[in-house]
Amino acid sequence: MSIMLDKPKDQKTAEAPRGVPRFPDEPVKPVKTPNVFLNILGSTDHKVLGILYLILSLVMGVVGGALAGGIRAQLAAHNLEVLSPELFNQFITMHGSIMIFFVIIPALAGFGNYLVPIMIGARDMAFPRLNAFSFWILIPSGVLMFTSFMVQGGAAAAGWTAYPPLSLKEFSGGPGVDMWILGVHLAGISSITGAINFIVTILNMRAPGMNIMKMPLFCWTWLVNAWLILIGTPVLAGAVTMVLMDRAFGTNFFKPGMGGDPVLYQHLFWFYSHPAVYIMVLPGFGMISHVLASFSHKRIFGYTGMVWAVSAIGVLGFLVWGHHMFTAGISPELRLYFSFATMVIAVPTGVKIWSWLATIWGGTIEFRTPMKFALGFLSLFVIGGISGVFLANVPFDIQVHDSYFVVAHFHYVLVGGSVMSLFAGAYFWFPKMSGRVLSEKLGNVVFWLFFIGMNTTFLPLHLVGLQGMARRIWQYRPEFETVNGIASLGYLFMAAAGALFIYSIFEALRRPRDCGADPWKINDVQESLVWDIPSPPPAYNFARIPVIK
Repeated sequence: MSIMLDKPKDQKTAEAPRGVPRFPDEPVKPVKTPNVFLNILGSTDHKVLGILYLILSLVMGVVGGALAGGIRAQLAAHNLEVLSPELFNQFITMHGSIMIFFVIIPALAGFGNYLVPIMIGARDMAFPRLNAFSFWILIPSGVLMFTSFMVQGGAAAAGWTAYPPLSLKEFSGGPGVDMWILGVHLAGISSITGAINFIVTILNMRAPGMNIMKMPLFCWTWLVNAWLILIGTPVLAGAVTMVLMDRAFGTNFFKPGMGGDPVLYQHLFWFYSHPAVYIMVLPGFGMISHVLASFSHKRIFGYTGMVWAVSAIGVLGFLVWGHHMFTAGISPELRLYFSFATMVIAVPTGVKIWSWLATIWGGTIEFRTPMKFALGFLSLFVIGGISGVFLANVPFDIQVHDSYFVVAHFHYVLVGGSVMSLFAGAYFWFPKMSGRVLSEKLGNVVFWLFFIGMNTTFLPLHLVGLQGMARRIWQYRPEFETVNGIASLGYLFMAAAGALFIYSIFEALRRPRDCGADPWKINDVQESLVWDIPSPPPAYNFARIPVIK
């Protein structure tokens, strides 16, 4: 693929922000900025919104991590009373909700907003105002969830899954669950409008000559991811709306005594929430593909197979939700089907793993911080995937269901997968966003602290799960204390890594912009539009829309 920076004069570009040329040869007009703060609040620039998403995710990560610290403090020994039982359940619910809806998904949306238009040669997203709306509606969503701690009865305490009857009025009488449901609705609106924007942008705004099989893999993963969001999120909205109606309007969707069916909620919830696992990790696959190829100084191996594997995961992700419900009383025939389908979805995942290994095999590997996080992702995600295959086996799943084995598996996929990919992407693209390179020395410490802390926290939980320790319990039997003490110690390592990462960002921002368009010296291999333009990019991205040959 080669890149040319000229184009026929009669070809229009997408609607551009104020002061940005709408046509390739129109001169760039300077934009007056009377007030930086007001300019940010009113900005529709995809790069500004991408950074706002990342800042929100970072702040919420501190809050969600603090809640996790409270949980691990309570579980450090078997008879502690750091938290009351009610507050412990609230911490469990809000930790999961924050990390999913306000940390991982917004962070991936931040990278997507910033990078996708540049990668496809566009000047902005297809609908800039809708893009701004998608971000700002997350703020009232978060406020609703957090202020629920201050109302009578406290925050939602039914778990992040909000299963009836725990989420119904009989068990959760205060308004905390109602506020949680409304917060989920607003976050869902943000995701749906953002997904529409990504789909239209990727399908309609690629640079001339960039057909769909020439797109960078990060754009492909976001395209599939956006379809998952668009199809799955309305189903979650319907499920929690039915819970809200049962609570507030006397309906009986999920009340067994009145003819309702709580298992129906599980079907609706997991129809969204299993694809949601891929929503939280698919863009990370794309990010990891770029990092591994760049620091191996090779092109990605098997590009076409990777595209088909990602697409297959998008389709199969909607066909396996029932493996979360093996103990819910579904029929043996459904158990058999969902067990088989879950094992089938491991095939396209394996294609990606082998493609990544083939990419780094024989390459000139450069062990910079992004590469270390990418390799850490590879190892941890494989562990999470293997334990997922175990859970696809019906007899095994029945034995460990609702135990800490499931907690360990889930965190190996999301923390070892999503969070590690976010770290890799942050170190990789921070120079492009800021014009400064994060400290390699501090980055090395951050990686090893987080990698050791992650394994110290969650690897032992497989053991106590196999031994029968149930999840979401306030206190536990004394024989589980040693392993839980080790897990709580591992949390301190991860917290230290997070604090040092935030410090390294502020430390880098204090320095002058000193890196060029391609600080990693990789564009001779990747031929990427991202590394062709200055760091940070100008408001209009490209003075002339590139032509791909």
